[in-house]
Amino acid sequence: MSVSQILNYTYEDYKNWEGSWELIDGVPISMAPAPMKIHQKIASELFFQLKQELNDECSECEVLYETDWKISNSTTLRPDIVLSCNDDGEAYLTKSPKIVIEILSPSTAKKDETIKFDIYEEEKVQYYILVYPNDLKAKVYTLEKNNYTKVGDFSKEKLVFEDIECELELDFEKVFRSFR
Repeated sequence: MSVSQILNYTYEDYKNWEGSWELIDGVPISMAPAPMKIHQKIASELFFQLKQELNDECSECEVLYETDWKISNSTTLRPDIVLSCNDDGEAYLTKSPKIVIEILSPSTAKKDETIKFDIYEEEKVQYYILVYPNDLKAKVYTLEKNNYTKVGDFSKEKLVFEDIECELELDFEKVFRSFR
């Protein structure tokens, strides 16, 4: 019998834990300590740009920062930034976000590039953006025929989102400008 068979936690356990955690297939994963300033500044710029892009005509969508997404009773994730549309959940997201942005650190990179990549793809998140603060680069993936396809690497380019309810774009030149 494996440890994961013995220690299989649920959302009911998760919501009572102190500190920052994610729950993946019943296994608790401690989140990294408070992010470095560059992580927070990049996250703020991304959040601000997306928030500004949403207008009164797109009231069905909202940009959220570090919000729980309960995928199942055994998996709850907390992405850095999401664009969620038509989700009525109060305590956590109940539907797949349209956009998920993860800002990587050395301690989270492997999980974000593999485990979360697979989960977001399986849950049909339309856009998954991995931001590499030390490289001032973002890798962007979009869902095509149930699989992620790489849109490209962005450092000074604009990304125009397609196939989502709102007209949005991210200007990575502005996101990374103060770090160059």
